[in-house]
Amino acid sequence: MGLLDRHRAVLPSWLALYYDEPLEFVSASGRRVTASDGRTYLDLFAGILTNGVGYDIPEISDAIRAQLDTGVLHSSTLYLIRKQVELAERIASLSGIPDAKVFFTCSGTEANEAALLLATEYRRSSQVLALRNSYHGRAFATMGITGNRSWSASALSPVQVHYVHGGYRYRGPFRNLSDADYVQACVEDLVDVLDTGTSGDVACLIAEPIQGVGGFNVPPDGLFAAFQKELSSRGILLISDEVQTGWGRTGEHFWGIQAHGVTPDAMTFAKGLGNGLTIGGVVARAELMDCLQANSISTFGGNPVSTSGALATLQYLSDHDLQANCAARGAELLDGLRALDLPVVGDVRGKGLMIGVELVGPGGEPDAAAAARALELARENGVLVGKGGLYGNVLRLAPPMTLTADEAAEGLVALRAALQAVQDEVVPG
Repeated sequence: MGLLDRHRAVLPSWLALYYDEPLEFVSASGRRVTASDGRTYLDLFAGILTNGVGYDIPEISDAIRAQLDTGVLHSSTLYLIRKQVELAERIASLSGIPDAKVFFTCSGTEANEAALLLATEYRRSSQVLALRNSYHGRAFATMGITGNRSWSASALSPVQVHYVHGGYRYRGPFRNLSDADYVQACVEDLVDVLDTGTSGDVACLIAEPIQGVGGFNVPPDGLFAAFQKELSSRGILLISDEVQTGWGRTGEHFWGIQAHGVTPDAMTFAKGLGNGLTIGGVVARAELMDCLQANSISTFGGNPVSTSGALATLQYLSDHDLQANCAARGAELLDGLRALDLPVVGDVRGKGLMIGVELVGPGGEPDAAAAARALELARENGVLVGKGGLYGNVLRLAPPMTLTADEAAEGLVALRAALQAVQDEVVPG
């Protein structure tokens, strides 16, 4: 029995796998992974943005090995963990949030659950605002605030959620407005929801600065500053979900929310911080972080191994100015993809190394089959990309932040060929 058959026999049927013939990685280096089929691929998705610096980075591996050599892999938060304190100090400083404190988790889902707990307890309200087409995780509360039904397995929720516009511009009702008018329309919608759909004492608005699973949707800069002006007048907290946009990936800023000229009350993070290790967390104002009255610990959050690797990852990001590299490589990829004159490509959007390519049918309708086909063809051409969007029709490019100019050019050649092939299949020459 092959590995795929064994997987299907013992793992859930809803655990999705990419490709008609799913891949098993057996080794990796830099931005490339080698699979059990013997082929080496250029990875432009980085384990869903998680291998943020790439594979087999000596500085990070050495830091992890040094911690392993102490024999202390785990102790729980009942004991002092030096690397956890050092990492918290670093993130608090980088956050820009005054008087910040940090709580570590094992994933972005858990980080968002913790942020919701803090906000609802602090505000003594179970009402939460979220954006349409958002994704915040796979646990009970985070599914409840996920505005994308294909990723929300249950209608039950511990919070009462109200959705507002602003996330998915390409197919939204305000798509043809100017940036300024779009922001104004979204603010008016926010006010209308607050005034008509809530009892007023809302806990928070939680938002991704760029929607990830939703298809790398980029709202106009300044949207969340306009939102916060209205929210703060009512005492409502703003939480920025930086699980995918953090650590300089957008190229313009270290945190995605900084494009909007606003400091949130809290931010959540995960993925790229650990460069493959399991780590996430919340950074928030001390008053908000300290509002819980019950006892709590984290058994695995901020463990010595993960925090050692995360500290080395942050140092590597800084030493090699990967934010600037994201800006440069992202511009090359965006320019190259936007130069394509193919009807099947409805939209190319993104910032830095977060790029979405929305594929459409002859009438502009979402074409999930075209995206699935492009995913397969890109693999045949030696490149791995992701897929997402509300309708499953968006190719997602989010390579390691160390991507080189030559690798960006290589990826463009493969993607252009894949998209041209998809177009030729739709309209045979």
